[in-house]
Amino acid sequence: MTRGNQRELARKRNEKKQPKAKATSDISHTKRKEIDAEIMRQKQLKKAAEAK
Repeated sequence: MTRGNQRELARKRNEKKQPKAKATSDISHTKRKEIDAEIMRQKQLKKAAEAK
């Protein structure tokens, strides 16, 4: 093995990141779509208010 423990260290770092990523995947696809749509509506309203 020419890489030493570099591969194992990278794997451990990636494991630390995984729980954070799983938090959003617990939400169903339709619920996520609704949340994203609401965020976009808020952004559009804010942009429209700034334009006036």
